Amino acid sequence: MRIYTLLILLIIISGNRLLGQDSSIQFYQHTLRELEQLATNPYKGSFKRAVFITENAYNRNRLSETEFNNNILLLTTLATGFAQANRIPDYRYEDSVNLINNFALYKLLKDTITVQLSNGESLLTRAYAYDFNDFFGRSDWNNMSVTKLLATHSGNCHSLPYLYKILADEIGTACWLSLAPNHIYIKNRCKRYGWYNTELTSGSFPIDAWIMGSGYIPLEAIQNGIYMDTLSNQQSIALCMLDLAKGYEQQTRNYDDGFIIKCCDLSLSYFPLNVQALLLKAETLKRNYTGGKTKNMSDARDTYAQMEGLYVQLVSLGYREMPAKMYRDWLKEVNKEKYSNQRLKTTLTGNK
Repeated sequence: MRIYTLLILLIIISGNRLLGQDSSIQFYQHTLRELEQLATNPYKGSFKRAVFITENAYNRNRLSETEFNNNILLLTTLATGFAQANRIPDYRYEDSVNLINNFALYKLLKDTITVQLSNGESLLTRAYAYDFNDFFGRSDWNNMSVTKLLATHSGNCHSLPYLYKILADEIGTACWLSLAPNHIYIKNRCKRYGWYNTELTSGSFPIDAWIMGSGYIPLEAIQNGIYMDTLSNQQSIALCMLDLAKGYEQQTRNYDDGFIIKCCDLSLSYFPLNVQALLLKAETLKRNYTGGKTKNMSDARDTYAQMEGLYVQLVSLGYREMPAKMYRDWLKEVNKEKYSNQRLKTTLTGNK
C-alpha cells in the first residue's frame, strides 16, 4: 500500500514538473512572438520593452515591469538634471545637447553625480561597477541582465551597454550598440570629433585602433561588418532574441524541440551578421546530429550540411572568440589612459 501511494505521489510530482516546464515553454514562445512584433515596428522604448520581457521569460514571469520602469525613470531624471546643469562651455556645435546627454549617461553609470535635495542637503549617486564573476553568464544567465544590474549596481559588457541604450532612448539621445569578440560597447558621434567609443566596463573612451589591435578582430571581420559597426534599433532587438535563446538553453537544455533554432533564425532575419546567433544555431545542429536526434539518414545529412555551412560562414566572416582569461586581461588594459580619446575627454571633463 505504501509503495502504491509513493508511486502516485511520484506521478503527481512529475506531472507538476512537466506542467511547469510546458508553461515555461509557452511563455518563452509568447515572448518570442512579441519580440518579433517589436522588431517589425521598433518604436521609441521598444528596446527597453524587449530587454524586460526577455529577462522576465528567464525569470518565469516573476519580474515587476512597474519596478523596472520606475528604476529607469529615476535614472533618466538624474541624467537629465545633470545635463541641464552642466553644459560644455567650449563646444559650439548644434549637437551639443546630444553630446552632454551622452556624457551625463556616462557619468551616471561610471562616476558620481551630486544631487541637490530640496532641504538643502546633497547626496552622491553610486557608480555601477564591473562584475568579474561569471561575466559570460555561463553559471546563471541572470548575471547578464539589466534587472540584476539595477538591483546590485554591478554588471558586465552585456547589461551595462543595454542599460545605457535604454536610458538614451528614453531621453531621446542618439547612441548605438556595437560588437567586438564576446563584447558589447557603445558608439557615439559628435560634430567635432566624429565617431567615438564609450566603454562602460572600464569607464573610458577607447580609440578604434586599440579595439582593432586587441588581437581578436581580424581585418576581414571589420570589412564584413560583424564587429565595430553600429546596430540599428531593430538589430538591437534581434540581440534580445538571441538572449532569449540562451536563457532557454540554460534553463531547459532542450536542443531538439526547435525553439533555440527558431530564435536564432528570427534574430538572423533582422540581423544577418549576428555571429553569436550563427554560432548558437551551428552548435545546436551539432548537438542534434551527434546526439542522434535526427529522424532518419536523409535528415541527418541535411543537419550536418547546415551545421557545416554555418561554421564555414563564421570562418569566412572573420569570427573569433576570445578566451575568458584573455578577455579579463583585455578589460584591465582598456582602462589605460594611452588608449583613450584624450581630446574628447578634455572637452567633456575640462581636465587634460
